[in-house]
Amino acid sequence: MDLKAAPRRTQVAAVVIGAVALLACAKPRAAEQIEIAGLKVTVWSPPHAEGPLPTLVFSHGFHGCATQSRFLMEALASAGYLVLAPNHRDATCNNGTARWVERPTAPFGQPDTWNETVYRDRADDIRKLVTALGMDERFRERADLKRLGLVGHSLGGYTVLGLSGAWPSWKLDGVKAVLALSPYTNPFVVNKTLAGLTTPVMYQGGTWDYGVTPTVSRPGGAYDLSPAPKYFVEFTSAGHFVWTDLRATDHDGIVAYGIAFLDRYVKGRPAEPALTRTTPEVARLRYSADAAEGDLP
Repeated sequence: MDLKAAPRRTQVAAVVIGAVALLACAKPRAAEQIEIAGLKVTVWSPPHAEGPLPTLVFSHGFHGCATQSRFLMEALASAGYLVLAPNHRDATCNNGTARWVERPTAPFGQPDTWNETVYRDRADDIRKLVTALGMDERFRERADLKRLGLVGHSLGGYTVLGLSGAWPSWKLDGVKAVLALSPYTNPFVVNKTLAGLTTPVMYQGGTWDYGVTPTVSRPGGAYDLSPAPKYFVEFTSAGHFVWTDLRATDHDGIVAYGIAFLDRYVKGRPAEPALTRTTPEVARLRYSADAAEGDLP
């Protein structure tokens, strides 16, 4: 289904605003900076929650870092998730050691040169982190790895999609959902590997995200090539960095749709009506749920 407009926008907007207000009242614990599995990891925890907690791992963008999207990490923790974000090798902030002038491993403009070896180190980071969570005394009782979701922005979106089956050799078992925020999907589209996804996916993009979103949204693009359940939310006048703290627009919508999706597929809750309804800041909403999703509106 492709929704370019929907009735009752005012009511839906009120629901979203109310949900965001409730999250604002439930402040997460202060972020922890830890080392685990040889990685520098930032951790956000829900307030007053001991566990076991549904767990999300966030992969940052190229030359970003674990704390680049603090607004979203805090909102996810306030919604009851244990959130962990590692610094990858290409991180330039939050004590990252890379430099802005360093070039990507392979050119972004030449996706046909990308294969399963490109940024495999990022996938290995997340695999090592998830494995360590099950053994580390700090997280054995806190992290519920039977309710595991992956979230990624830009190159982080590429990373989490690869781990969810888009690169077969990267496949990480046990992932319940993947939230891909302005993800770099060109290599998967060129190689036609997105049919290998084995988890529900939500793509988020923007009408001003010229370098990334068109590959997700165009006919035969990432959304079309992905199996259901799948969602695509496109925010009006949103550029590539609205999913980071560098831009303050559309954050409420990013949070609301992301949490509705993760609550459905990671926590296993009934689908919220807002998951399949547009709000005023959304240019386009597409979704396709499989037959098992009979409770979707």
